[in-house]
Amino acid sequence: MPIWNRFWNWYSRQLKENLLFLLIINVIQIPHMIWIADEYFKLDIPIARVHPIIDFLLYGVDLIEILALIQIIMLIYAHGLRKKGNRN
Repeated sequence: MPIWNRFWNWYSRQLKENLLFLLIINVIQIPHMIWIADEYFKLDIPIARVHPIIDFLLYGVDLIEILALIQIIMLIYAHGLRKKGNRN
């Protein structure tokens, strides 16, 4: 079995875990969106400025989002490489 095929087999197995990670990050974004809406639009939802630690954690979700964006870019790039390799 060529090394390329072994790599793609391994990559396919890892894809499920990567997609689960991305799903979790996107679900975490829901309270963050509510929190930021309360901050910007003054919706009087008791989420923003309740406790500094909660605000810090909800603000930190934006930093986790960077990992998700990098992972999505890698998935798209690898998928393109795989398709390109199958055409030859």
